[in-house]
Amino acid sequence: MAKLAVVFQSGKGHTKTLADSILKGINSVEGVSGSLFEIRGQDIQEGRFANEGLMSALDNCDGIVLGCATYMGSASAIFKAFLESAFQPRWFEQRWKDKIAAGFTNSASQNGDKLTTLFQLSIFAMQMGMIWVGVSDLPGNNWSGGARSDLNRLGSWVGAMGQSNADEDKPSIGDIDTAERLGARVAVITRRIKDGVAYETERLSEPGFRKNNIARKDALAGLRD
Repeated sequence: MAKLAVVFQSGKGHTKTLADSILKGINSVEGVSGSLFEIRGQDIQEGRFANEGLMSALDNCDGIVLGCATYMGSASAIFKAFLESAFQPRWFEQRWKDKIAAGFTNSASQNGDKLTTLFQLSIFAMQMGMIWVGVSDLPGNNWSGGARSDLNRLGSWVGAMGQSNADEDKPSIGDIDTAERLGARVAVITRRIKDGVAYETERLSEPGFRKNNIARKDALAGLRD
C-alpha cells in the first residue's frame, strides 16, 4: 500500500477545503492511502517548527502534498517554519529524496500572487530531492462559455490554485474538483513508481475539455434548480 500525506496550513478553513478534496482524490485510487496533517500555530516554538512526531510520520510516506494559504504574495509564515525545519536533519540525510511531491494554495484575490507560493513549495520539494507533480488539466474559464465551475479555471499547472471570496467559506466547486483531480493524479503516479502499476494517460483536446466543462456547468445548474 502506497502512503501519501497532505500537509497543510489553513487560516480560516478555505485551504483546508482544498486539502480535504486532495485527500479525497488520493483515497479514490486503489492501493493508495492518504492522511491529513495540519500545521498549527502551537507547533511553532520560539519561531521554529517543533513537531517531530509529524516529521517522523512524513518520513514514512511515499509522497507529500504541500499546501498553505497565500498571505501577502507568499507562503504563510507558519508553513514556512515547517518547511525550514526539514533542513536538519532531513535535507542533510536526503530522507525525502525521490518521494513524490505536489502543492496547492488559496487566496481571496483572483491572482493574489499565488504562483509565488507554488514556486516556493516546488523549490523546497526539489531541494529535498523530491519528484514534483503538477496539474495536468487544460485551462478553464478562459472563453465566453466558461464558468467558475470549470476545472483549472485559474489556469495553474505548477500546482492547484483556489480562490475563495473573503465573505464566503470555501473556494469554487471548480477549484475544489481540480484539487481532487490533482490528488488522484499524485496517487496514480506514486503507485506507478512504487509498485510499477501501469495506467492509461487521460488526454483531452481543448474542444473536448470545454465540452466537459459545459456539461459540468449544466449539471451544477440542474442541482440548484
